[in-house]
Amino acid sequence: MLNIFSKIFGSTNDKEVKKYNKRAMAINALEAQFENLSDEELKEYFQTLKQEVQENKRSLNDVLNESFAITREASRRTLNMRHFDVQLVGGMVLHDGRIAEMKTGEGKTLVATLAVVLNAMVGKGVHVVTVNDYLASRDAKELEPLYNFLGFSVGAITGDIHDEKLRKEQYAQDITYGTNNEFGFDYLRDNMKYDLEEKVQREHFFVIVDEVDSILIDEARTPLIISGPTNRNNIDYAKANEIAMKLEKGERIEPKRADEQPIITGDYIVDEKNKAVLLTEEGTEKAEKLFEVDNLYSLENAMLSHHLDQALKAHNVFEKDVDYVVQNNEVIIVDEFTGRLSEGRRYSDGLHQALEAKEGVRIQDESQTLADITFQNYFRMYDKLAGMTGTAQTEATEFAEIYNLDVVSIPTHVVVQRVDKNDLIYKSEREKFEAVCKKIQEYHTSGQPVLVGTASIEKSEHLHSLLKAAKVPHTVLNAKQHEKEGKIIEDAGQKGAVTIATNMAGRGVDIKLTEETLALGGLAIIGTERHESRRIDNQLRGRSGRQGDVGISQFYLSLEDNLLRIFGSDKIKGIMERLGIEEGEHIESSMVTRAVENAQKKVESMHFESRKHLLEYDDVANKQRKVIYSFRNDLLNPEFAIGAKLDENRAEYVSNLLSNCEIFDGMQSEDFDLEKIIVKLKEELNLVVTANDLKTEDYTQLNERLYQILTEVYNDKMSLAAPEQRSEIERILYLQMLDKAWREHLYAMDTLKTGIGLRGYNQKDPLVEYKKESYNMFIELISSIKHEVVKILFTVQLRNKDDEQRDQEILDKMVAQMEAQQENLKTNLHNDVVIEKKIARNEPCPCGSGKKFKQCCGISGPKKGLVSGN
Repeated sequence: MLNIFSKIFGSTNDKEVKKYNKRAMAINALEAQFENLSDEELKEYFQTLKQEVQENKRSLNDVLNESFAITREASRRTLNMRHFDVQLVGGMVLHDGRIAEMKTGEGKTLVATLAVVLNAMVGKGVHVVTVNDYLASRDAKELEPLYNFLGFSVGAITGDIHDEKLRKEQYAQDITYGTNNEFGFDYLRDNMKYDLEEKVQREHFFVIVDEVDSILIDEARTPLIISGPTNRNNIDYAKANEIAMKLEKGERIEPKRADEQPIITGDYIVDEKNKAVLLTEEGTEKAEKLFEVDNLYSLENAMLSHHLDQALKAHNVFEKDVDYVVQNNEVIIVDEFTGRLSEGRRYSDGLHQALEAKEGVRIQDESQTLADITFQNYFRMYDKLAGMTGTAQTEATEFAEIYNLDVVSIPTHVVVQRVDKNDLIYKSEREKFEAVCKKIQEYHTSGQPVLVGTASIEKSEHLHSLLKAAKVPHTVLNAKQHEKEGKIIEDAGQKGAVTIATNMAGRGVDIKLTEETLALGGLAIIGTERHESRRIDNQLRGRSGRQGDVGISQFYLSLEDNLLRIFGSDKIKGIMERLGIEEGEHIESSMVTRAVENAQKKVESMHFESRKHLLEYDDVANKQRKVIYSFRNDLLNPEFAIGAKLDENRAEYVSNLLSNCEIFDGMQSEDFDLEKIIVKLKEELNLVVTANDLKTEDYTQLNERLYQILTEVYNDKMSLAAPEQRSEIERILYLQMLDKAWREHLYAMDTLKTGIGLRGYNQKDPLVEYKKESYNMFIELISSIKHEVVKILFTVQLRNKDDEQRDQEILDKMVAQMEAQQENLKTNLHNDVVIEKKIARNEPCPCGSGKKFKQCCGISGPKKGLVSGN
């Protein structure tokens, strides 16, 4: 019924496109006016527009038509490329903070320039996010002439720029290209700096994310983490691996009747849908014997059960050459969406170490989170977020719910001529690959180029061996050969070319066809397996039929494929059995293709819930992160009144001290336990006070008296330092204390998150429990930071510069005398050794006078400048 109404009245998307098309016509009407201007006149006109925007005389929406028309004219002159009307529509969609869904080959890179130029007028910087360093560098370089013509500077942030000053320069440009990882990690690193000037990023104003579905959805389950070494001992991962190999895999046999219980066999069962491994009772008992413990799940053995769980996952859920590869004695993750190697990335929570133990390579140390953020929360910091992709409509709900982004599907400039055939389904994987080989041979014989998509490195290498046996010349493009990617892709559109590719062929790859290959039917696409996400399949199909070219695509599937085996094969298997499908035969129908797509929808829905779940947990941490980072930025600001903040902390310290000593408002002064206060002050602040010092009439007076004593003693000690030095010491020590406490808090939050799921067994919502616990932990963190800062600043020792120099001169003189008197000890009295072991001021003076060093040879001169604080 909805489809009928859409055809009669037009869909919401059609109405949006119609509205944008109307404005595109108004932009076209300005074309002749700007064509007649010289370069200088065009530049001058644009600068006037820019000035009006910056002086708030006109809004960006007011100048959009003129800006787009000028950008199109400037692009024609500098790049020899003129924006089509559909590209103008795409630019407007981006400016409105929405997602422009444009088919592959529609020139999304050029579309972005319209919104980039318009928003760069404000002068707050525009970021354009691409999926890899190569595209970031290429786009910045190729589009620089256009941006420079209009008076804008361009930068690119790539992984090979290590110099912080250079990175800061790139961010300071009007327009900056880079990858999502580089932007995200720079944000985290900036919030670990000790000087505002060292920060590389500026404000987060407007960002356009290219391949937005890949970055905001596929990679959203992987948070960005900066980690450092832990001080905790390594667990014996090898032992957990050894025990995992001794346990037997079982299965869950579902009952035939509703009143019967399922039968569970073996030591553990594997839940492939949720990628989890569950120990049975027998398995738990066996593991306890092998670990030689009484209770695997007791508190002291918690890490043993955790590492056994990870070892079982490593053996049963993660596959070599599918999820990871082993290169140079290291386990390297393979990105499931691009097929590329994710060097430098490691699985968290001990899983990577479990894989290293499984593969027998060196087990690297576990790390601790120092700072982390999800892509969802990083990109939601921008005032305005927009995106482009060829495949977004299938995830429109998620974009709307998580990012508040609408998806607008923009028609192609030229009608797509590619033919997308129904899937072919075989009973076994062997039959499927035999059919694929046969079809490849047909295409190769006719000369039509073919691109074959595989779901993993393992499958691409299996197909490679079959084609090699059949003597079909071909090239393989997978994570192991990604250095040769450019050359392989260049040749993929040549006559008779056969290219096997993992998912990495999907993003930012342009396969050029010749007139001859177009006459043979264009590029043929063969998918050897459906991906869990329909978007990845659509990306593979989109390699063919670019900009109105002819082409063909078809997927070959089997009931043994992971997607069908886990999520949807029963219905299809029933159809095949009813039809009596023989060895080597297949079924092909739109009904079966729909059944496969329904299986994909199930998985997509499951992953959406997983990402939403991750975000719900990260939102809790994100609120805390914002508070800490905001206060951190205040501390970095030289204008921040740190003295007032420390006064506030001291007042709170006094209130807490009285409370801990069980002294409360309303109590009689004779009931005050002053001895407790005296002991606490000595213990925590090394401050000596007497009962006389604290003699007061009531609680309020005692509170004020304590605050006065603490303030006077502190100010007296800090008077050694000049005012600017004092605030610098206070600022740096406060920052160090804050960072240390935040790191420990992150570790505690990680630990809490790991075990919180068990609360569900107690009929409690784990998320609600997590929010409650983490809130209490955060309140405790803030209180603890204030308390520790008061303690550290009170106990820090400041040295006078003249004291330091005088001590050094005396020591040097003494060393010279001792060397002259005791020739035989000369080698043991090197200057550096003596200086390293300085004489403490309260120790007996080495001259033999019997006095303390500070009252004899160590008498200080007049006090002047500050040297150091510790």
